[in-house]
Amino acid sequence: MLALTEKVISLDVEATTPEEAIRIAGALLVADNKVEERYVEAMVKGLKDVGPYIVIAPLIAVPHARPEQGVIQQGVSIVRLKNPVVFGHPTNDPVQIVCALCGTDSTTHIGMLQSLAAILGNKEKLKTILTTDSKEEIISITK
Repeated sequence: MLALTEKVISLDVEATTPEEAIRIAGALLVADNKVEERYVEAMVKGLKDVGPYIVIAPLIAVPHARPEQGVIQQGVSIVRLKNPVVFGHPTNDPVQIVCALCGTDSTTHIGMLQSLAAILGNKEKLKTILTTDSKEEIISITK
């Protein structure tokens, strides 16, 4: 359901703030024609307005916004940060994996979140995402 390609995966990215990390993950979705630029801004605004609820587990943030804020088609990007970034979450900081998510409606969004949670909740798959130098390997474990 996630339909990842190498184009939406970026490994060992330099980012020093949560906003920068979200913008990098969002830029991959923009480049892949999944969202408009305003969607990226909405993800950043969501973090500022609502706080770090997007840090769903230790090391993992899943920024997203509402479909009407610029989703063209469903998609997800995976960014592995070179150095972990503090998002301000009381228990799950710091973040090293940022998975920007865009669903075309709430049903799609929830389904994508469930697929992503199944992958990231698997210790072996998470370890692979944290350590591999191969985008192909990340794609293969998400199928």
